[in-house]
Amino acid sequence: MGDVLAGIHATWEFESDSVLIRFERGIRAPKLYQALRERRIPHEALESVSLSQGKRGTVVLHAVPRPGADPLMDAAAGQLKESCDPYRLVLPAERETLAEYYADELRACLTPYAAKPADRHLVAAPEAPLHFKAYDGRAGFDGRQVTFRWFWTGASSEKWKAGDQTFPVASLSGVDWRSPEVFDGHLRLLRREGDGGPAQADRDPAAVIFGLGYGPVHESLPFAAAVLAAVRGGAGPAIPHQPVPVAAGRRDPADIAERIRHLGDLHQAGLVTDDEFSAKKAELLAEL
Repeated sequence: MGDVLAGIHATWEFESDSVLIRFERGIRAPKLYQALRERRIPHEALESVSLSQGKRGTVVLHAVPRPGADPLMDAAAGQLKESCDPYRLVLPAERETLAEYYADELRACLTPYAAKPADRHLVAAPEAPLHFKAYDGRAGFDGRQVTFRWFWTGASSEKWKAGDQTFPVASLSGVDWRSPEVFDGHLRLLRREGDGGPAQADRDPAAVIFGLGYGPVHESLPFAAAVLAAVRGGAGPAIPHQPVPVAAGRRDPADIAERIRHLGDLHQAGLVTDDEFSAKKAELLAEL
């Protein structure tokens, strides 16, 4: 097709074998769109295409991915709000005829097995390295392993005693992402050895918990999608997970600074006493 359809916060470029979605990066665009920047959706990744009436004089062109085709949508598991759905293109109502034309064109490109789940990911996952700040620690993913580094002021005693954690991709079977916009938001790593860990995510060393301002969708969901894609695309025997204790010697100065800032926030909020703040700050500085 080779044509371009510009909507609100996104533009769809129709190519011979795919749709290239470019997301707006303005301050009014959903933060998830800004984080994703652009995505190429192969026609074989689509299950259906529809056009419907939107709000306040708009129409919505909506492409639905096949289950298993997109690690981002698999990780989201239906928890994304409509306004953040990267497969929805909102257009002014006067473009309805044009939108219907492109909807028909896309429907004609659907494969005979569009109604069946995909046996592999067909849409690229966000690229590592990725990281985000949760309430009880910092999560990092370098493409090969996931690391959790606990915040002394946020992590539960169970996590603090277990120490910072490292999970090789080969030791994982999946990811459980619960949106930070609902109660009990968290990111939990599912392990191949079958140990589900404590029921509460705040006690499970294989999970980080979200909260107000921690683990926002635009940071934690791409992270979860990247890990999920690596797990499903990985090969080789399972590697049993072993906790990785805090290494001796110098620590990353940026990580230490982040911990001190987090400690300072709690101190200002009255959740940490002056003595506790001074003692922990000195302990952190000693690790540099």
